[in-house]
Amino acid sequence: MASILLLTRALIPSSAVLPGLELLSHRIKVMSPEPTALITAPEADLIMLDGRTDLAGARSLCRLMETTGNTSPVIVITTEGGLAAVNHEWGLTDVIVDSASPAEIEARIRLAIGRTHAESVALTQHEIRTGDLAIDENAYSAKLRGRTLDLTFKEFELLKFLAQHPGRVFSREHLLQEVWGYDYFGGTRTVDVHVRRLRAKLGPENESLIGTVRNVGYRYVATPSSERESHDVLV
Repeated sequence: MASILLLTRALIPSSAVLPGLELLSHRIKVMSPEPTALITAPEADLIMLDGRTDLAGARSLCRLMETTGNTSPVIVITTEGGLAAVNHEWGLTDVIVDSASPAEIEARIRLAIGRTHAESVALTQHEIRTGDLAIDENAYSAKLRGRTLDLTFKEFELLKFLAQHPGRVFSREHLLQEVWGYDYFGGTRTVDVHVRRLRAKLGPENESLIGTVRNVGYRYVATPSSERESHDVLV
């Protein structure tokens, strides 16, 4: 059973908008399709938007939800004649006609929710999270407490490698092999330089995320600042 948010101006919501939906066992919350209402809207597994009489308004609301970070799949309800106006630029998940049978509605709900969940899982598989640090391997970007870090490619690769193994200490030689490759002819001083630059970009309050273990190497420290200071000595 899914929780569904139905956005409509209909006076008799479910039975008037999508009669077949009434015959299913999903939890349905009805709200007016006002942009301001979306701010207080409860979380839902799926959003259904009534576009039978106002396709332009439905399109605008779809685009708005897409730009404001909505993560729930969106199905637009329309008439047979309205199908010709719907396209991928709307930012919706699926479209369904108001005369659809309960079996078709159930199938589309199940597929929309399943597809969104699969996409979410695929995305998180390419994301590394440790403490306040979030690294997106696909986009080659890193954020610390929501702030995007301006990193070079090697700085990104070094931070990613350390963050993938929080608490584990790596020698400079090991980091050279993993980040720069076996065919790199530079010295281990390269690692020190990149660590120094990384710490500068992390900022004074976060530079201790990359800890130094004296005479050994570096490690990523995902612990509170007070604990870091007692364990690591920064260079």
